[in-house]
Amino acid sequence: MKILITGGTGYIGSHTIVDLIENGFDVISVDSYINSDGSALQGIEAITGKKIKNYKVDLRDKEATENIFKENPDIEGIIHFAALKAVGESVEKPVLYFDNNINSLINILDNIVKYDVKYFVFSSSCTVYGSPEKLPVDENTPIQEAESPYGRTKQVSEMIAKDVLQNTGVKAVMLRYFNPAGAHESAKMGESPALPPLNLVPIITETAIGKRESMMVFGDDYDTRDGSAIRDYIHVMDLADAHTKSLQYLINNPDAPKYDYINLGIGQGVTVLEAINAFEKVTGEKLNYSIAERRPGDIAAIYADYSKAKKLLNWNPKRKIDDIMHTAWEWEKVRSKK
Repeated sequence: MKILITGGTGYIGSHTIVDLIENGFDVISVDSYINSDGSALQGIEAITGKKIKNYKVDLRDKEATENIFKENPDIEGIIHFAALKAVGESVEKPVLYFDNNINSLINILDNIVKYDVKYFVFSSSCTVYGSPEKLPVDENTPIQEAESPYGRTKQVSEMIAKDVLQNTGVKAVMLRYFNPAGAHESAKMGESPALPPLNLVPIITETAIGKRESMMVFGDDYDTRDGSAIRDYIHVMDLADAHTKSLQYLINNPDAPKYDYINLGIGQGVTVLEAINAFEKVTGEKLNYSIAERRPGDIAAIYADYSKAKKLLNWNPKRKIDDIMHTAWEWEKVRSKK
């Protein structure tokens, strides 16, 4: 079965391609390289032995996007990752985020309907929940006001996808995941954004290896165990596995709902300071960090109830925060030598 991965040279997309190939899928990719340089394709080939075709296309380009479907009329499923994803940047550049994330989705959905694609898996986010009143967050947690334009794009994208697909034969699942981190255990692939990373774990590894003089912990006055924000860090290969299992679920269960939502996390919150301590313990490296004021758009705490993923997908996260830090550090040491 041929699967199109949008954002396939990005962090989560590239790791998911590896998992899909290892589970027997035929994969093609599209990526504009807006926040990647294509080097992940070499990592995919090194790990799987397969060379992946990637279309360098900005999905906002309607004609170029449709040409992919014209050339590949046998696409049966799509996993849509392609999006800008930095909360802080979205606060500074909301129009860019609305333009990129929503218009690219609309063009993909248009072609899904036009070319009779059967299965659609969407890369959504825990940010759709806003600042939840109760923890852990499950799929019935009320959707609150988005705390950032990025979160708003995910809320709106879910609604658009539902409206477009509800009267079609397409089966879709929205995967609302929490904080992806870590790298492939081979250290041949990991998080390697073209732009300076804004996520905690690569900031930690870049600080430890000397690319950054120091790092900041944004806020130590939240109502949490140690005052720093709590997040649910999920290893990228566990996350990749969940995307493969979501496709298999849609394919193998004709009675599955036409449109569903599933949370993906490890069900445990880790504070920023606990994440730093985990890194220092696993690697023996000391981090130079300081405390700064809270960032706009950040919330105090969020972590997942993943029981629905466990039940429907037979999915369980296998890796913890120590595994995330170990694999991220091994990858950082490799990529810093390139």
